[in-house]
Amino acid sequence: QVQLVESGGGLVQTGGSLRLSCETSGRIFNTCDMGWYRQAPGKQRELVARIRISGSTNYADSVKGRFTISRDNTRNTVYLQMNSLKPEDTAVYYCNADSIGIVKTTYWGQGTQVTVSS
Repeated sequence: QVQLVESGGGLVQTGGSLRLSCETSGRIFNTCDMGWYRQAPGKQRELVARIRISGSTNYADSVKGRFTISRDNTRNTVYLQMNSLKPEDTAVYYCNADSIGIVKTTYWGQGTQVTVSS
């Protein structure tokens, strides 16, 4: 059963923009910190951005000033707005949810491909 449904990936030229979306259930959205990770070919999966239930955010240094993560509490959706894209941003992007309760549970989306052409 797919718990996190991602959309919005695609092919874009250098300098372009994309917005990724990740929709989930209210149960997950209201009990988890949400984030976006990415994995490029031959590399480890890395954290891109995280937004906590409190609304606080943190970003990888490589995307600061270019990417913005946000959550829409009315739609149970987290977004990643990506501007000024670079070829090195090319990767499969995964939505992530980490529960904040005593029992830790992690959820992953299926991934969406982002390709930035030079």
